[in-house]
Amino acid sequence: MSNTNTDMTYAEAQELFERLLKLDYHPVAIKFFKSEEEANKYPAEKKAAAKMTFCQFTAASRMANYVLKGNNNNILCENCLTSFGYTAPSDEEAKGHFKYVVDDEYAKEVMLSKPRMPMGEVKEFMTAPLAKTPVEPDVVMFVCNPLQAYHILNDFVGAFHVHPLQFNYTVNSAVCGGSVWSYLNHKPNMNTMCSGSYTSGKTEKGEVNVFIPGDQILDVARQLAHRTEVMGGASFPYNGNEWPGLDACKKCPMIRFKDVE
Repeated sequence: MSNTNTDMTYAEAQELFERLLKLDYHPVAIKFFKSEEEANKYPAEKKAAAKMTFCQFTAASRMANYVLKGNNNNILCENCLTSFGYTAPSDEEAKGHFKYVVDDEYAKEVMLSKPRMPMGEVKEFMTAPLAKTPVEPDVVMFVCNPLQAYHILNDFVGAFHVHPLQFNYTVNSAVCGGSVWSYLNHKPNMNTMCSGSYTSGKTEKGEVNVFIPGDQILDVARQLAHRTEVMGGASFPYNGNEWPGLDACKKCPMIRFKDVE
């Protein structure tokens, strides 16, 4: 699918990110539908057979290549239901934050301070591999290692001349709240996994979550392609490497080997 402002397609952008940055997973296009009529225009490939977390929706799109749709009836996680504006914050949900701050009143403050969509605005949502998205995404999410995140965000800086970048960390709701914050503020976001995205979202390898506004993702991909062409490689600080970061210790005098006598 082509964006009207560029001749690059989402499939080409995904190929660039995966080939040049050696991503382990597909970037995930996230769409928030404000009406059932709009949502019905875009069919899913699979449907959830039981309630699950939003982390699991995104994991299925980035790891199994599925185009999925869901709504409040499909979501198991209370944090996501609140982040997406399906339910109002509750005392019961606040109890789930006690384990992070061990203070009842502060747990309520933490819950209420997290990003949330306006109540009732989101009717359905879609997650899809970027290359397969049938609709212009609101947010594109990467699950990647910190060095890959570094390159993606550097290319955002290069493409949009915005520096420095600042992100929104919360003690929970890393994926659902992280994508909502990026959407509401129209800014890139990065955060660590939360306990839910670690256990349910299959982020067992120390990955971080990176979010780019959907209407900016193609310009980030174009900047990656341009920088690679000019500099001879996608990886900093050493250019021309097949794998980003492969040469990180190249000039270290401590990393040497010699023959066994």
